[in-house]
Amino acid sequence: MEEQETAAKQGRPIFTSMLKRLRNGEAAGVIIHKIDRSARNLKDWAELGQLIDQGIEVHFSNESVDLTSRGGRLSADIQAVVAADYIRNLREEVKKGFYGRLKQGLMPMPAPLGYLDAGAGKPKPIDPVAGPIIRECFELYASGRFSQTALTAELNRLGLRNRHGKQISKSTVSGILTNRFYTGVIHLRRSGQVFKGLHQPLVSSTIFERVQDVLTGRIVRGPGTHDFAFSRFICCATCGRSLIGERHKGHVYYRCHIKSCPSTCVREEAIQRAIVEEFKKLDLTEKELGWIEEFAVERRKMTGPRLDEEIRNLRLQVAALDDRQNRLTDAFIDGALERADFDKRKAALTIERCNLEQRLASVEAGQSEEMLEMEKKVELIKRAWLLHENGFRTENRDLVAELTSNRTASGKTLVITMQSPLQEVIERSKNLTGGPICRRGRTFWQELFSADMFN
Repeated sequence: MEEQETAAKQGRPIFTSMLKRLRNGEAAGVIIHKIDRSARNLKDWAELGQLIDQGIEVHFSNESVDLTSRGGRLSADIQAVVAADYIRNLREEVKKGFYGRLKQGLMPMPAPLGYLDAGAGKPKPIDPVAGPIIRECFELYASGRFSQTALTAELNRLGLRNRHGKQISKSTVSGILTNRFYTGVIHLRRSGQVFKGLHQPLVSSTIFERVQDVLTGRIVRGPGTHDFAFSRFICCATCGRSLIGERHKGHVYYRCHIKSCPSTCVREEAIQRAIVEEFKKLDLTEKELGWIEEFAVERRKMTGPRLDEEIRNLRLQVAALDDRQNRLTDAFIDGALERADFDKRKAALTIERCNLEQRLASVEAGQSEEMLEMEKKVELIKRAWLLHENGFRTENRDLVAELTSNRTASGKTLVITMQSPLQEVIERSKNLTGGPICRRGRTFWQELFSADMFN
């Protein structure tokens, strides 16, 4: 048998077994390569010394040391102490290099799922395949609709795999959801220390904190994936009660359960088709996309002065945090703070500063809250029907809820009304051809934006 553990570590299984067998008299002695191969920690060396005192022979093939003599034993003890000191020094040097990398914002450990290893001295780049799935992992769990078991199944369905190319486990998902590395910081769980990372964050601090709230129960998680995609989601046009999903002969039907109500029963495939057809009406032409971009540029110019003020405020907040951190460090040096308390407060300040810097970078790029919201809804218009066709069941339900204001069924007929201003966008063809509100092409979109309907 060959010992795989380092001689610097106590409790080596093969070494311990060897000592036990020698004590039981299974062998008269043992031959070891060198003293520092037998033990680099003083506890193991002491146990080996007890065997020598009991008369068991211990020899070293590369060192002529007579352990039965006082001088030979002293020489071996000195070499064992030197070997133990070598390990202590090596450990200190490794720690210095480790923390040196952390202070530079680099992770001196393997990249977590969603990132790649780029070599020593370089930040971890985002994995183009796993990165977007990890981002979606946080968004799905933050919605409160998934248990960790359901989320694990969904991530495996989306194609997330571990380093060995196998499906991920629930414990892996749990580790992902609590790893602050994805927000742009490096958190050492054992010591509680936090360092600002140079890597690009995958998720915002807002999403991450919401996920922690769901994990700890501060936000109660709703039911998991729905047995039926649209159960209690469509109202009966006659009585206003929700339709309940039922499965018959391999198909899902939604019907009203009020006995006095006329029969209302809609098949799930019909609901899907009706919603897809409604979403397709949001598809924009190239000319309309060009107009939207023009108005977006105009809105950015209008919000310029407000952005400048927001940038100044954010920079002042960052400077104030730096001042607090300097005073915290002074208090620790002066002995007014214990190490544990100092590390805890410093970690909180580091996370807060990282969040501010992310927000500052967004504002400096011209992305005010107003613009971000507008661009998000414009993108939602452009992708709505594609999301519905390609998404999964829970995403379908959430997307329909976000975009529609009325979903009623009468008999087998489904009526869907979109939220404002999406309903106006759908009706734009009627408006552009001389309907009750006669507006022409570019003017329609200009009025839509100027009315702040996207904010």
